[in-house]
Amino acid sequence: MQQRVPAPATGSDVPPLPSARRPEAEPNAEASSNAAPHADADTSAPSRVPRLPGPQTLFSALPLLVAAALWVYALPRIGFRDIADYGLLDRFPPAFYASLAVLTCGFLVTLRRAGTAPWWPAAYSVAMLVALKAPPAILYDSVRYAWASKHDAVISRLLVEGTVYPQRELSGGMSAYDQWPGFFSLDAALVRAFGVESAASFINWAPIALGVLTLPVLLLIYRTFSDDWRLVWTGVWIFQLANWVGQDYLSPQGFSYLLYLTVFAVVVRHFVRPGSAGRLRDRTVLDPAAAAVPPPTTPKQRAIAVLIIAPLIATINASHQLTPVMLCATLFALCLTRRYRNIGLLVVTGLIMLAWDLTMGRVLFLETMSTLKDSAGDLLSNSRAGYAGEPTGPGPELVGAANILMVLALAVLAGTAVLLRRRLVRSALPLLLAAAAPVPMFAVNDYGGEMLFRVYLFGLPGTAFFAAAALVPAAGAVGRAARAARRTAGVALPLAVTALLAGFLPSYYGKEGMHYAPPAELALTRRAYDRAPDGALILATTGSFPGAYHRYDHYERWFFTEQEVPENLKMLKDPAGYLARGIPEDRPAFVVLTPTQEKAVIGEGYLPPGSFRTLSEDLKRSPLFRVVEESEHGLVLEYRPPSRTS
Repeated sequence: MQQRVPAPATGSDVPPLPSARRPEAEPNAEASSNAAPHADADTSAPSRVPRLPGPQTLFSALPLLVAAALWVYALPRIGFRDIADYGLLDRFPPAFYASLAVLTCGFLVTLRRAGTAPWWPAAYSVAMLVALKAPPAILYDSVRYAWASKHDAVISRLLVEGTVYPQRELSGGMSAYDQWPGFFSLDAALVRAFGVESAASFINWAPIALGVLTLPVLLLIYRTFSDDWRLVWTGVWIFQLANWVGQDYLSPQGFSYLLYLTVFAVVVRHFVRPGSAGRLRDRTVLDPAAAAVPPPTTPKQRAIAVLIIAPLIATINASHQLTPVMLCATLFALCLTRRYRNIGLLVVTGLIMLAWDLTMGRVLFLETMSTLKDSAGDLLSNSRAGYAGEPTGPGPELVGAANILMVLALAVLAGTAVLLRRRLVRSALPLLLAAAAPVPMFAVNDYGGEMLFRVYLFGLPGTAFFAAAALVPAAGAVGRAARAARRTAGVALPLAVTALLAGFLPSYYGKEGMHYAPPAELALTRRAYDRAPDGALILATTGSFPGAYHRYDHYERWFFTEQEVPENLKMLKDPAGYLARGIPEDRPAFVVLTPTQEKAVIGEGYLPPGSFRTLSEDLKRSPLFRVVEESEHGLVLEYRPPSRTS
């Protein structure tokens, strides 16, 4: 059993305490040598010799400078224009990987002094965020990620029409964006404020902006449960490396997730019920790294706090369908503890969600409720990633393996902390409950094949904290077990963060061929849409390509491979006939096929390798379709019904 020394934890193996001060009677050596100035010396304005940075400062700053130099050198050498099987993984030059390695080493070095100089781990955390996610924002000449392009189309329509139509029916589920328009309204205002043409001008910077805004919120959450700066910053570092699900692009989910974390931070810091902490403010029973429970608040103070955060909760409800449900689940889980049993807050949150769902979001809400009887309780299907297929090809297969290994690694680390650091779990139980709260969502529905990723995302803050607790031994603990824990952590912590970094890169960039399309491909897509008359049907293999939702309120779309794989195999036997049978009579129809679509449908396993080209050739040969435009950037065909071809 570990024993604590009387001094509280400092967040460093070698104090002094952050609050400790040298006695004024003990000046430094330089001051002592000058303590008795000459009688005729002017003592009214003592001269101050500027102090040079100390060795520790230089030692902390040097890796940051070296990493920055390597990254800047590597940036123009990233071969994003000829992405192949492994996404950007084999297009990043060695200097890019070296910069990430140097940043990791620098973070580990500065972590030792996190208790007295927490700004250094902060600087390295921001630097790693920029190093990992800024290359597309700086280099790409088009919008990264097809769904970001889709959101750009929604914002552009809102700017043109100036309002939303929640009751209007639009094909492909696009009506939901009019029913939850809060995020898009904000972005439309930003476009106006910046004086730019569209959100595309800043859309690729969203991951960096959201990451920087999330960092202080995470700090507030983690500092609520730990006084050890090493544990706090390691939790932040792990969160950044484990956040590979890609929901931090310009999206309602990324925006509402930031607000969700903000509400959670306010609740755990300012909604403690009086008399509920028990012995959790007694340092002798707490884990050495644990923080005492925040001061309690009166019912009146909590009621005022509800009024303060109600606009944030309303904004979440106006922006996204799933996040309010996750927020209610988290608040319900917190009510399982006496510390945060705030039934009134849970009721207010639920009423705000219900009010929005029954007014602005009524159409989709009722539709979703009608389908629950088919999906509720089907845990296997609801936890399936994607629509139907299995990843195909070196890059997607590597991504799938990396995703699984990342989840398992975090689960093992967090589980280890839960088992070995019981006293920390006791004080940080609300964070553990918040990590587990999203799991029951598997029993509801599959959320379009994305429920697995959303459950992981909402459970990540708590999971990252406990994973860090498994890697950062308690400061101030003594004894044989404490020494063994420190020796183990000296090896386990570098290995773990390096492994997580190695897992993040393929998870985030391994399928980049699906996410980047050259401007010429986007231009071809837009020309195809602009040729089509209003009300036309646009066919494509998948919606995962830039420009897929260009002027989406003027057309209907059929992404004909986004279905079960056996049905796709049936389609491949006679592609032209299959598509012709699905096109309504007298409806103008155009087929748009692009290289980005090919990478998406093959990589996601909707079509077998080579079948996309076979499909394209079959449509070109068929008398039912006429080639309108063809180039290396794509193929556009117009449907010609039999009555027009006879």
